[in-house]
Amino acid sequence: MNDIDSVRVVPFDAPLGAEVCGVDFAHPVPEATVERLRAAWSEHLILLFRQQGHITEAEHIRATGVFGTPVAGANKAYFERAGKQETNATPFPEITVVSNLDAEGQPVMENESLGSGEVVWHSDNSYIDTPPTGSFLLARQLPPAGGRTSWNNQYLAYETLPDDIKSRISGRYSKHDSSRNSAGRLRVGVKKPETLADVPGPNHPLVRIVPETGKPALYLGRRRVYPSQYIIDFDEAEGEALLDFLWAHATEERLQYTHTWQDGDMVLWDNRCCMHYREPLTVMAPRVLHRTQIEYQAPIPA
Repeated sequence: MNDIDSVRVVPFDAPLGAEVCGVDFAHPVPEATVERLRAAWSEHLILLFRQQGHITEAEHIRATGVFGTPVAGANKAYFERAGKQETNATPFPEITVVSNLDAEGQPVMENESLGSGEVVWHSDNSYIDTPPTGSFLLARQLPPAGGRTSWNNQYLAYETLPDDIKSRISGRYSKHDSSRNSAGRLRVGVKKPETLADVPGPNHPLVRIVPETGKPALYLGRRRVYPSQYIIDFDEAEGEALLDFLWAHATEERLQYTHTWQDGDMVLWDNRCCMHYREPLTVMAPRVLHRTQIEYQAPIPA
């Protein structure tokens, strides 16, 4: 089971992504197959594994270990500091439940997770000093419609920038707003910023190097309703205009792959060179996915 001869990697007709066939994460993955999968991840940025809904939470964590050390999601620290328990949490700190359920298990528009609405473009956990290199999301329960997820290729986003913009952002850093999650909700125990000076979060390079490839990627991370992300040591108005341009460029459709979920789908992506976005649900029905994340890594400036 999972031997290298049974594995096929089928690239998508898109700027990133591939489906991997012949892998069942209910079983251990031999070292030769591990090397093949890691190479495929580095090449394609996102990998899709179908029909994995039968695996246990422990097997999900083990599967994550194929690609690096599993780590707990950064959002858990906010609950711990506030002395609160996450709703619908599993016994495993490495698993974050991404759902639209309330404490009674009913689907709602807003909850302490990402609810049922739009989830804007972002890179997971860029609001900490050492964000995770990757995320691995498993569809446990899906609504009949809505909630498609898109990813984009930030190697290409940087590559296709005009030369004058590359020069303007060279060596520059931006603030990655930690105050609100990707559904726009204020995090537990955090005060809403009123000015740019109030915005909490680390400063990360606008262009980062992914060490496995040596390639530069645009790294925008997250931007919420003003005041939010800003470019360090830059005129505010000029910085806002430049960020407007960068975000519009980075999220162009030509850089994207959009996924319609099926039960048991697992999608792995590289947070260093991808952002992702979720469409709002069109039917109010349960949506439950389990996410693991892969070893923390400080961004390497280009």
